[in-house]
Amino acid sequence: MGSRTSHGSGVASREWLSWLDSTLLGLALASVGIVVASLFVQVSFGEYSMSLTEAWYALLDADVWYEPRVLLSFVLGEELMRTVLFVPESYQLPDLATNTNIVWNLRFPRVLVGVFVGMNLAVSGAIFQAVTRNELASPFILGVSSGAGLAILLTLVVFSGMMALLPVTAALGGALAFIVVYAIAWKGGTSPVRLVLAGVVVGTVCTSLQTSLYLFADDVSTVQTAVAWTNGSLTGVDWGEVRLVLPWSIVALTLALVGSRQLNVLLLGERTATALGMSVERVRFGLSAVAIVAASASIAVAGIVSFVGLIVPHIVRTVVGSDYKRVIVGCLFVGPALLVAADVGARLGMSVLFDSSRQIPVGVLTGLIGGPYFLYLMRKRQALGDL
Repeated sequence: MGSRTSHGSGVASREWLSWLDSTLLGLALASVGIVVASLFVQVSFGEYSMSLTEAWYALLDADVWYEPRVLLSFVLGEELMRTVLFVPESYQLPDLATNTNIVWNLRFPRVLVGVFVGMNLAVSGAIFQAVTRNELASPFILGVSSGAGLAILLTLVVFSGMMALLPVTAALGGALAFIVVYAIAWKGGTSPVRLVLAGVVVGTVCTSLQTSLYLFADDVSTVQTAVAWTNGSLTGVDWGEVRLVLPWSIVALTLALVGSRQLNVLLLGERTATALGMSVERVRFGLSAVAIVAASASIAVAGIVSFVGLIVPHIVRTVVGSDYKRVIVGCLFVGPALLVAADVGARLGMSVLFDSSRQIPVGVLTGLIGGPYFLYLMRKRQALGDL
């Protein structure tokens, strides 16, 4: 009996891992390599430069890794760290070396935020493309990004006293915009085509309202802040943003992996999915909610970063195929690779090309990357829009 049970569990384990092959593993390893290389460039160069060796030592500083109170003060915040570890107020955290301070307080959290934003946007785009069965779908196309951008501008221009709640209002704006899209598309149920068309309509209206709000801005700094948010930027992010995006990312990405089987069924078409016993509208709305949480978590910390949610699922499907368990896992690696590498260019590009300390919003650079790739897809595929 025992051997039969162990044999059964072994078969189940092999079936569960059947989607993991050398292609997906190679894609994941290549993406991790890009993230690691980008990490060392990010932590080494800037207005205060250090060698790769110095950056490596700062990143692996024993004062951080071998002292739980210091490490947890970064991850949890000092106040929560003291509560969790019962550290008295009289205890003072040790002073860190200059290189360690710069790497751990300024540069490393920026990379971590880039990793989570890349994951969330890529997975959100993949889900929206499956739910609508349309390769053009993304958080931007379905109105989520435009709604968040409008909420950001309203907060900055009209409700300036609520600037501390800017990440929350961005997320709520994105969620509300998609609810409006879903309501417009509803006609005894929804369809992929109606969702996309409704998303385009809502996105256009939100973008027009954003443009008109610029006219009511009182000063240049407000406009600059709004431009940074609506173009997507990782400038100035720190551990506060890591702590904000982390829990929502864990929830959204876990639910996306769990829902990968339902995404595969949705791709078979509504009739087939219904015949297999799926409540199509309920599943479509639930998975869309997961995608909204993922996109809103990103918008809340980095603003509107364009094209990542559109092109990363395409890249992953081209390499690993259309099985959504593989696609979601691939997006978890390729999304961070694209965004963290793009942020290296956004932060250091002006310095290298023009000897300027200014930084380009990362959303501008992803747009410059994504635009030509999107045109390439249009030229390559005659039936673009059908997964």
